[in-house]
Amino acid sequence: MIHVHGRETSSNVQPVMWLCAELGLDVERYDVGGAFGGTDTPEFLAMNPMGKIPVLQDGDLTMFESQAILRYLASEYGRDAIWPSEARARAVQDQWMEWAKQNVAAEFNYKVFWQLVRTPASERDGALVRSGIEAVHRLMPVADARIAQNGWLGGETISLADFTFGVQLYRYYTVEFERPETPNIDAYYARLQERAPYRDHAMISYDSLRVPGA
Repeated sequence: MIHVHGRETSSNVQPVMWLCAELGLDVERYDVGGAFGGTDTPEFLAMNPMGKIPVLQDGDLTMFESQAILRYLASEYGRDAIWPSEARARAVQDQWMEWAKQNVAAEFNYKVFWQLVRTPASERDGALVRSGIEAVHRLMPVADARIAQNGWLGGETISLADFTFGVQLYRYYTVEFERPETPNIDAYYARLQERAPYRDHAMISYDSLRVPGA
């Protein structure tokens, strides 16, 4: 059995749990981080000295960093389409996987979502929110054009690029702010919602994260 340490509302834990579900893996998850605490204990720091979630344990293997965990799970248990064994095919998916993490997640999740949901209105950094929204208006049309080519961010089939990008979309479509027109992402999101693992692990209510006054 695989063990995942991290709360279900974490956007870094969600793609790990989503992938595990897609692959039909037997997983036990533990509520750690955020309001649950537990990341500063000696036991947790022995698994991840950074004191962050998620942490994955698979037998005698212990890992942290969500992107590395996704790559491990797909390599060890995944179908070739999700993480090809051939380097050139894998490179394109890896490129878009990192693009989604370093750009979309960084700009939307940490500037827009965090400020509008997890920060009281009286304490928000308006310039930071505007910067994040401006970045979203540049980035999402890039993803929209890419998805228009093949149907998925990484290529013609679902891949790790989609687990990194797609996990952001529930929050993206439910937080109130002005979004760019992206009909291909709209259709892509509708297709993701047809997948039970996505609904179960990415479409998680974030009401518990919302602070008073947000």
